Amino acid sequence: MKYPIYVIGHEILRKEGRNIDIETEKEEISELITDMFDAMKESEGVGLAAQQIGKSLKLFLVDASPLADELPELADFKHAFINAVITERKGDIIKMNEGCLSIPGLREDVWRHDEITIKYIDENFQEQENTFSGYVARIIQHEYDHTYGILFTDRISKVRKALIQNKIKAMALGKFKASYKTVLGNKKTSAQYLFRNVKDYISSM
Repeated sequence: MKYPIYVIGHEILRKEGRNIDIETEKEEISELITDMFDAMKESEGVGLAAQQIGKSLKLFLVDASPLADELPELADFKHAFINAVITERKGDIIKMNEGCLSIPGLREDVWRHDEITIKYIDENFQEQENTFSGYVARIIQHEYDHTYGILFTDRISKVRKALIQNKIKAMALGKFKASYKTVLGNKKTSAQYLFRNVKDYISSM
């Protein structure tokens, strides 16, 4: 199945995903993962969370292989993260520019930890606990946020939020360009889903 990408202003992007029951949903989730990788490739993304295709689940994917020209070590990094829990964040907190398929055409600087440890079930339905650093850790944190209804624009400064507010409002009404199919939220209620307060980066999630 081909999935469009849901755009900021849609309420699904603000919903915390539910945990997936591997015993009863394994076949369905396996198919969904395949479809999500296809959707991510079509939209030229390196990460995709279930919320971005309209599913309120604790599931996200990372395919860092498009970055292999600059970061050869990422050539084969293509994984699913099911029911993920970040258990530790450490190292320097680094500012880097980020974008998002659900916020097309907008990029902002975001502070994130350089290293994380995360427990999850992978695309082969095996339990994993791994430590990641650098750019992969950033992508994982970005997508992990999605599964809790958090967007990268929630993590920027109040000043930057004020400066981009009108652009975000226009985006929620469909005023943007994207090379992939998208889904908008209800125009009458979208304003309440544009921003969410995240007091500090070190989350208790």
